[in-house]
Amino acid sequence: MTNPDMSAWEQVQIVARLSDLKEDHYRALLTLSAMMELLIEKGLLTRQELDEKARQLDSELETLISTELHPMA
Repeated sequence: MTNPDMSAWEQVQIVARLSDLKEDHYRALLTLSAMMELLIEKGLLTRQELDEKARQLDSELETLISTELHPMA
């Protein structure tokens, strides 16, 4: 799945950028997980509240995506 118009060096650069994005994603998730654990440990929220909010946001996003993909439905 390579683009014949893309040089080997351009392909290496794209792979390097993807690797950087993966590292950034990992760091962001690690920080978010640490923050959630601290909030739970301090009693500022519960896992149940966190799970419920995640379900709510997921549902809202699914509805938004569905509406965008099928505006006449």
